[in-house]
Amino acid sequence: MKKFRKVLDGLTTSSPGGTIGSPSGGSAAGTPTATPTPREIDIQETLVSENFQLCKTVRHGFPYQPTALAFDPVQKILAIGSRTGGVRILGRPGVDCYCQHESGAAVLQLQFLINEGALVTACADDTLHLWNLRQRRPAVLHSLKFNRERITFCHLPFQSKWLYVGTERGNTHIVNIESFILSGYVIMWNKAIELSTKTHPGPVVHLSDSPKDEGKLLIGFESGTIVQWDLRLKKADFRIYYDEAIHSVSWHHEGKQFMCSHSDGSLSMWNLRNTTKPFQVTFPHGKIQKDGRKESCKPILKVEYKTSRNSEPFFIFSGGLSYDKAGRRPTLTIMHGKAITVLEMDYPIVEFMALCETPYNNEVQEPYAVVVLLEKDLIVVDLTQSNYPVFENPYPMDIHESPVTCTAYFADCPPDIIPILYSIGVKHKKTGYSQKEWPVGGGTWTLGSHTYPEIIITGHADGSIKFWDASAITLQMLYKLKTSKAFEKPKPSEGRVADLVEDDPFAIQMVSWCPQSRIFCVVGISAHIILYRFSKYDANTQIVSLEVRLQCEAEDVISPSENENNPCFTESGTHSPQPHHQHAASPGSGTTEGNKDSNPCLKVKDRMVRVPPGYQAELVVQLLWADGEPPQQITSLDINSAYGLLAFGNCNGLAVVDYLQKTILLCMSTLDLYGAADPYQRLTRSPRRNRQSTSGLTELSDNQQSIDMDRSKSPTSVKGPGRKLSLPTDLKTDLDHVNGHCTSPASQSCSAGKPRVPMGPEGPRLTRRGPGRPPFRKAQSAACMEISLPVSHTEAAATESRENSFSRSRSSSVSSIDRDTKEAITTLQFGESYARKSDTLPTPCLWVGTSLGVVLLIPMSIPTDHEERMEEPVTIGPSGTVLMLKGSVLRISFLDCMGALIQSPYEVWRDLNAHEDPDRMRSRKLVHISPSSSQDTCGEGHLAVVCSEKQAKVFLMPSQSCLFVHNITESSFVLRADVVSVCNSVCLACFCANGHVMTLSLPSLRPLLDVNYLPLADMRIARTFCFTHGGQALYLSSPTEIQRITYSQEMCDNLQEMLGELFTPIETPEAQNRGFLKGFFGGNSHNFDREELFGEAAAGKGSRSLAQHIPGQAGMEGMKVAASGVVGDLARARIALDERGQRLGELEERTALMMTSAETFSKHAHEVMLKCKDKKWYQL
Repeated sequence: MKKFRKVLDGLTTSSPGGTIGSPSGGSAAGTPTATPTPREIDIQETLVSENFQLCKTVRHGFPYQPTALAFDPVQKILAIGSRTGGVRILGRPGVDCYCQHESGAAVLQLQFLINEGALVTACADDTLHLWNLRQRRPAVLHSLKFNRERITFCHLPFQSKWLYVGTERGNTHIVNIESFILSGYVIMWNKAIELSTKTHPGPVVHLSDSPKDEGKLLIGFESGTIVQWDLRLKKADFRIYYDEAIHSVSWHHEGKQFMCSHSDGSLSMWNLRNTTKPFQVTFPHGKIQKDGRKESCKPILKVEYKTSRNSEPFFIFSGGLSYDKAGRRPTLTIMHGKAITVLEMDYPIVEFMALCETPYNNEVQEPYAVVVLLEKDLIVVDLTQSNYPVFENPYPMDIHESPVTCTAYFADCPPDIIPILYSIGVKHKKTGYSQKEWPVGGGTWTLGSHTYPEIIITGHADGSIKFWDASAITLQMLYKLKTSKAFEKPKPSEGRVADLVEDDPFAIQMVSWCPQSRIFCVVGISAHIILYRFSKYDANTQIVSLEVRLQCEAEDVISPSENENNPCFTESGTHSPQPHHQHAASPGSGTTEGNKDSNPCLKVKDRMVRVPPGYQAELVVQLLWADGEPPQQITSLDINSAYGLLAFGNCNGLAVVDYLQKTILLCMSTLDLYGAADPYQRLTRSPRRNRQSTSGLTELSDNQQSIDMDRSKSPTSVKGPGRKLSLPTDLKTDLDHVNGHCTSPASQSCSAGKPRVPMGPEGPRLTRRGPGRPPFRKAQSAACMEISLPVSHTEAAATESRENSFSRSRSSSVSSIDRDTKEAITTLQFGESYARKSDTLPTPCLWVGTSLGVVLLIPMSIPTDHEERMEEPVTIGPSGTVLMLKGSVLRISFLDCMGALIQSPYEVWRDLNAHEDPDRMRSRKLVHISPSSSQDTCGEGHLAVVCSEKQAKVFLMPSQSCLFVHNITESSFVLRADVVSVCNSVCLACFCANGHVMTLSLPSLRPLLDVNYLPLADMRIARTFCFTHGGQALYLSSPTEIQRITYSQEMCDNLQEMLGELFTPIETPEAQNRGFLKGFFGGNSHNFDREELFGEAAAGKGSRSLAQHIPGQAGMEGMKVAASGVVGDLARARIALDERGQRLGELEERTALMMTSAETFSKHAHEVMLKCKDKKWYQL
C-alpha cells in the first residue's frame, strides 16, 4: 500500500490561467500542479500494478464464418471450426470454450478422439493439431505440418490411434496420434487405381474403414473413383469408376453396402457383392420432364445413411434441389421409409451430422437428432418425432439476429433486475420446440463463488434492444425491446425517409440506462431519442413527442454581423421551458426544399396504443430538418432519474429536456454555452479564404462531401458512395470520429448548410445529401470494416489529406479557429457539484465535454418538493466555468475527497401502472449521494476526473484547480475511457486506438497497466469496446461474437474456477455381443492389429521432408500432469483399469464363444454321423 499525501488549495483562489490555459507536459505519472495551502487531504491509494493482468475470459455468440463440425457421442460435446482458425467447444449450458490456432488458418475438419479428451484439427495451412481437452483451457499438444501435399480429408476410427489423412494428390498417409509422427505406410494413388487408368483420380474426398472389417479402407476420389483397399495385403479389393463426381460416402452398419452422393444431385447405392454398377440410383428432387429427361439438380454435398432397429433407415442429405427453382432456400432432406421431409433453412448449410446412440460403426446406429451448422446459426432437429421439431438452443447464438450497432456493460446491478427482466421476457419466447432435453449435454459447470449480477445490452440495426444476463461468465437472453413500435412504419414513397436511411431508420446508436430507477433511454440513427419506463403491467398509453430544432445556418453566412443578427438557434439562451408543439421559423428555411423544414425524420404514433409489460415508451424527442438538410447525428446522451432530466448534444449544440414535465429546458449552440468565457479566438471566414478552402480539402470531394465532413458523422457512419479502402489504410481517419462526434477544430466545417458544389446533373441530389445527412442509407453494424473515399482523386492525395486532417484535429496548440467551426458535444454527466468557485454547497449540475477539449459546467435549480417539481419550471443556464484538456473529452466522473467514486443521484423505481395504493406509488423517492455527505473530517469539495483522447486531469472542486495531469498517449488517441471500481478501489481504464489497454490510479494518475492487447484496433472493436466495474470489459470480436476480457488479477486467478470442465470421466459403452454366426462368418475385424502394419518396425518411418512434427506447449505427459489433480489421475487410472479389464473380458468371452461354437459343431457332426451311419450311400 502506497500513501499519497497531497497538499490542496481547497478554499483559496487560484489563477484562472491554471484552469483554462494549456495543460502541463506529459510525464510518466500524474504531475501535481496545485500550490501549497494549509489544508491537507489524505488519500490512500491501494491499487498497485500487481492488481492488474489482462486476459480473455469467455466468448459468446455464434462462431463467425464456420467451416467444420464434430461431435463426441460419449462425452456429448460439440466442436465448431471457423475460417479464422477458431474452435468453439460446447457442452451443457455454461460449458463453452474458445480456442484459437496461432496461424489463423481456416479449420477444414475436426475429429474427436472419442471419450479420450482430445481433438484433432486439420487446417488450411496443411497442418494437423492435437488439442488436449482434459483441462479448462485446451492447449495444443502436437502439430504436424505437411510440406509437399495438401490435406483434403481425415478419418480416425473409433478406439484407434492411427489417423488416416487424404491429400490433394490422391495419396493416403497414416499418422500416429500418440506421437504425432507419420507412418511409413502410404497408399499411393497410382497403386490404388488400375495401371491402365489414364487420368488422375483427383483429391481424396472420403476415407472410412469398413464396418465389417477394420482392415479394409474405403477411399473415395473426387472424380468418382472408389477403391476398397486391403490394408494387410496392400492391394485393392475392388475399384468403382462412376461418371459423376463424389461428394460423400456413408456405410450401412453391416458393411455390406454403402451410399454415395454426387454432383448431379443423385444418390447411388452400392452392394459389395456386385461393384460393377450401383444397384440403385435416385434423384430425390429431380423430376422427369416432358421430354422424358431428368431435370438438372444441384449437388448433394453430404449424405448420411443411418439404420434404426425399430423402423426404416434414415437417409439424410443436404442439397440436391433442381436448378429451375430460383430463390429457394437451402434445404436438409430427411428420407425415412416412404416419407420425404424437406426442411428449409434460413442460411446456407455448412455441415450437418446425425447424432447416434452408439459410437460403434458396426452396430445399429439409432439416430436421435441431427445437428445442422448453418452460416449464421446452429440448429438441432429432433428425429424421434415425426414432425421433426427443433430443440431450443440454450446458447446465445442469435446476438447477430440483426447487426449489432452498440453495446453497454453493467456490472454489480441491483439483484432484483435480472429476475424481473427474465419474467417479462420469457412470456414472449417462441414455442413449438422439442420437449426433449438439449442433446449436447457434456462437461460440467458450477456457479462460482465470485459472481454478481451483470447485464449486457446490445443495440441493433433494426432498432431492437436485447438485455442479456451476463452473470458468472455466461450469457442468456432476458428481454427484447423493439423501439420501432413507437413509430409509424415509414412509407417507401416518403422522400424524406428514403433519402435518409432507406433500410434501417431505427438503428440504435447509443443507450443510457439507470438500473436503480429502471429508466432506459436510446438514441437512434434518425436523430431521435426514446425514453422508456419499466412496468410489470400492461397499459394503454399515448407517447408524447417533443421536436427540437438543433440546426445551424447555411455556409454562406460568413460575416460576423450576419451571424449576430441571425442566430442559428431559435432557443438560444432560453432558460424557460419551450412548448413542444411550436417551432420558430428559421431565416434559412425559405429554400427550394423548405417543405422538409421543421419535420422530424420519423413519425411518432399519435394514438393510444396498448403496450405489454416491460419497457414502455413515454417520450420521444426528435431533431428537425432545417434548410432542406437532415439533422446532425446525436453524439452524447445522459439521463438522471433524480433530476428528471435528459441531456443530449451533437456537433451543433446542446439540448436539455425535462421528461417529467415533457418540456425543453435548454437548446443552445456550443458557442453560446461559453458566453464571455470562450477560450478560443474564433476568426471570421473571409470569402477569399472560403475559396481557398474550396480548392483545397473541399475540392477532394467535388461531387461528394469532404472526408472531414464525413468524419463528423456518428460511430456507425462509415458507408457511402465511392471507392472503398480496407481498414488498416484508413484506420486513423475513421477512428478519429469513432466516439461519435466532430473532433477537428481546424479542418472540419460540419455545417448543416448546403455544400458549395457545381450545379449539374447531380446537383439537386448532392444538395439533399449534405454533410448533415445521417450516417448510412443501410444501417451499418458495429462490425463494419470499411469506409468510403472520393472516387475522383488518387489514393495518395486522399491519404495525404487524411493525415493532414488527423494531425490538425489532434493539435493541442490551436489558438484560433473558424467562426463556423462546429464544436461537438462529446460527453455529458449529471451530478451534484460546484458550478462556480464561490459555491459553498453542491448543487445539481450538468458537466459538458466538447470535441475541442473544453469542459463546461451548467448549474440547475430543481424544485425539491414533489408537487412543485411537477409544476414549477427547472431553471438552467451556463455558469461561465471552463476547464481545458488536450483532445476531445470522453469521460467525466466524480470522486469524494477520500478517493471513492460518487454515484449520481437516482430515483428509486416505482411502477406507475401499479393498481394497489396509487397514492403511495405516486410519490418519488430520491437517493442523493452528496460529495460532502461523508467528509466531515475532510471538509467540503470533491474531485472531478476528466479524460480526453490525449490526457487525463483531476480537478478539485470548487476551486477548479488541476491537481494531477497525465498525458496518456502521444502517438495515438484514446477511444474509450471510464472510471471503474476494481479491488475495492477505483481507477481510470482506457482503450487506445493502437490497441493498448491502460489503467491509471486515482487520483494521482499513476500508470498501473499498459498492455498492447490488440496490434491494431479495427472499427468493430473501437465502436463496441466498453469497460465496467469489477475489472471487466467487452467488445464485438466478430460480427456475431462478443468477447469478454478482464484486467483484474483477482479475476484472472479465479477464472479457472469459473470455467466449465470439457472432459468428464465416462466409461466407454460396451460393444454389442455379436451372435455366433456373425462372429463366425462376419469377418476377422477384431483380429486386426494396426500396430503391426503401421508401426515403425513394420512400415518404417515416414518421410521427414513430407511432414514436420512441431511439439506443442508441453508434451503429453507434462500437459496431463499440469492439467489434472489427484482426483483426475485416480479417475483416469480407474478407467484405464476398467478398459484393460474390459479387453480381458472380451478376450475371455471370445475364447468361451469359440469353445461353445466348437462344442456345437462337434455335437452337430455327431448327430449327423448317427443319423447317417446305418444308411447306404444311395439313401443319403
